[in-house]
Amino acid sequence: MAAPLVKTSPQDTCAPLRGRDLLSIRDLTRDELLALLALAADVREQPARYAQALAGTTLATIFEKASLRTRVSFHVAAYQLGAQAIDLGPQEIGLHGRESLEDVARTLDHLVDGLMIRTFAHDLVERLAALASIPVINGLTDFSHPCQALADYLTMHDIKKRLTGLRLAFVGDGNNVANSLVFGAALLGVRMAIASPPGYEPRPDVLGWAEKHGTVEGIGCRVVRSPEEAVEGADVVYTDTWISMGQETEAEERRRAFSGFQVTETLLERAAPDAIFMHCLPAHRGEEVSAEVIDSTRSVVFQQAENRLHTEKGLLLALLG
Repeated sequence: MAAPLVKTSPQDTCAPLRGRDLLSIRDLTRDELLALLALAADVREQPARYAQALAGTTLATIFEKASLRTRVSFHVAAYQLGAQAIDLGPQEIGLHGRESLEDVARTLDHLVDGLMIRTFAHDLVERLAALASIPVINGLTDFSHPCQALADYLTMHDIKKRLTGLRLAFVGDGNNVANSLVFGAALLGVRMAIASPPGYEPRPDVLGWAEKHGTVEGIGCRVVRSPEEAVEGADVVYTDTWISMGQETEAEERRRAFSGFQVTETLLERAAPDAIFMHCLPAHRGEEVSAEVIDSTRSVVFQQAENRLHTEKGLLLALLG
């Protein structure tokens, strides 16, 4: 039986989050992160209870980067909670020329109840959040992907029935997803090992924050060069694309650097016998993961994708409810 994520009502525990921004997992305390996961699980189990919880609420969504899961999950989440989502593309917003960021923020303050933005530079989201009085949610930046990490940790708890002490191996680029998993691992007491080629590991400030804010003594995040070392005995094996949006000019260089970092059946055999495979998608079979692994029964990538919906419903309820 799974240990409960929180001992009290998740709605009560999430109350301090109302009106706040979520730009990174490191914006949260351990209790707040657990409460968001618990609320997402409750919403998933009792959807009718929350069906009109955000009736009359409007969420603006800005997409400067292509999106499948983020766009669909946020719009469906708003609809299922009785709210309305308004999709705004670069041509409507003109953040980089047509209008100043200050004018965009102040206009949206007067028209909507919350804002989700998926863009390139993290500092743009930080500036927008500083200017706007409505809650701002980071749907993805080059530094952080908190919505993905929420879904990932809910998925791990669904399957492994615990988080503290769980062994998580991340093989590949120390990117925005890796950063968010590191922050979550520190707060939740997850033992995380990252295998990256030299120059592609998470930034020192990310690892430093995790070391400083780890909530369970003796459990931390370590960086290794060998995928085999990272995966040894792991409960969860995770990878992501080697070439993120905006890195297309580095494609061949990155493929050379990550040679030997593909998650294969042979590598997965080093993990625990009941280990699961995770990937935030989109995936490139034959590059960061073999088709045999991602399409196997050990893969939970589509459960992760579904949990994006539930965690984002919980997030909207907590911030806007």
